[in-house]
Amino acid sequence: MNNRYCIIMAGGIGSRFWPLSKNNYPKQFLDILGTGKSFIRSTFERFLPVVPAENFLVVTNAAYKSLVLEHLPELNPEQVLCEPMRRNTAPCLAYANYRIESVCPDASIVVTPADHLVTNEVEFQRVIRLGMDFVEQPAHTDALLTIGIRPSRPETGYGYIQVTNAQSDICPVESFKEKPNLETAQAYLADGHYYWNSGIFIWSLPGIQQAYRSYLPDMVALFEKGRYLFNTPEEQDFINGMFPQCENISIDYGVMERSQSRYTIPADFGWSDIGTWGSLYEHVQHDDFGNALNGNIVVEDTRNTVVNIQEGYEAVVEGLDHYLVALRDKSLLVCRLDDEQNIKHWIERL
Repeated sequence: MNNRYCIIMAGGIGSRFWPLSKNNYPKQFLDILGTGKSFIRSTFERFLPVVPAENFLVVTNAAYKSLVLEHLPELNPEQVLCEPMRRNTAPCLAYANYRIESVCPDASIVVTPADHLVTNEVEFQRVIRLGMDFVEQPAHTDALLTIGIRPSRPETGYGYIQVTNAQSDICPVESFKEKPNLETAQAYLADGHYYWNSGIFIWSLPGIQQAYRSYLPDMVALFEKGRYLFNTPEEQDFINGMFPQCENISIDYGVMERSQSRYTIPADFGWSDIGTWGSLYEHVQHDDFGNALNGNIVVEDTRNTVVNIQEGYEAVVEGLDHYLVALRDKSLLVCRLDDEQNIKHWIERL
């Protein structure tokens, strides 16, 4: 385990969960599910049986460093890497890769978002170990592995992974697919060779560094200028000056879709990215009328509705069906659940 590292990406603001998730206290630090633990805390504990605490790195916005250390007191401040600005996941992971390379050039790495739900953690850990064992084999050090989730419904909110052989524990990836419309998602489900893209990656450090050199050479050139500054007091100043020059591109577009050595593990461990109020609704308890209620609330003639009211406030909701009502920090949202995709647009207007 000493050569195994975990990178937690925790720099987003979770704007689709407004008004609960805001710039000053985003989704990854919230206990939206009512489990008694924040998303980032649950993520850390989920990987702890696989990766030692000293081998975690959290990449986040500089404004969230103190929050990360508050939720993960096992980490040292040096384990929290601060982006000066958001530039998507490829620069974020390049930063973490160079830091790991400075202390462990032959590391194997698992990458995860900070804010996912997993209900079967034993199976999850088995899958992660299987993937790390795979990329640590000499024959597969160039393999870029992602976790594919067996679809249970024709979901239009996730990207998909197409595989060539759905019977293997680890399958070569044929292609990555964008979020489909309902008809296409139904066809994917019926086909049996398509999996949801979880956004969890596993690779060896030499393998991912070679992939960056092949597919994102301009980004590599920027990081190479400070190769010997990583894990030194000069690292942050270098990152602050260089990072804004990086291309704003995801690891999916920048590397995974271009790679010739990409694999997936088809898995089923009760996964959801809990990316929207609608996905939250599916994973919390409901009353007899299908309402998901959190707070001091009275409901009348209301069905299939999410009501989330901040502690210290109270609400009466009457006559709604399939709505979302959320109140936090002097911000109120009332909308149809079917229209929640407009939340980002509404925030921009505010």
